[in-house]
Amino acid sequence: MIHFLISPASNDQIRDMLEAYTNTIKIAVDVRKGSLAGGGEMHADCEKVLIDNGSEQNDIWGANWYPGEKKVAYEALINIRPRDGNPRLVIQNEDIRIRVKEIVLTLMGAV
Repeated sequence: MIHFLISPASNDQIRDMLEAYTNTIKIAVDVRKGSLAGGGEMHADCEKVLIDNGSEQNDIWGANWYPGEKKVAYEALINIRPRDGNPRLVIQNEDIRIRVKEIVLTLMGAV
């Protein structure tokens, strides 16, 4: 199940987001608004939830959250954006990586 978060996730929401993968949550993060969508099988599904909630694609970056380790991996197909200087799966811009991590830790790190 995909959840849209603008405030910290509950234990139940984290459990829901872990349905597709037992130790990993696919996430898409709006680095401008500070929101995220997590869960489901693909980052693109999370990206769509953010867009449906008013985000712009240029502000959205994909990652994986490992709640047991409190670790973010900055890898997703939606990150392949040569026009934005990111020709790879991994987010190349350190400032964007830092912002993604801040948002993920704020919204998902307390659980």
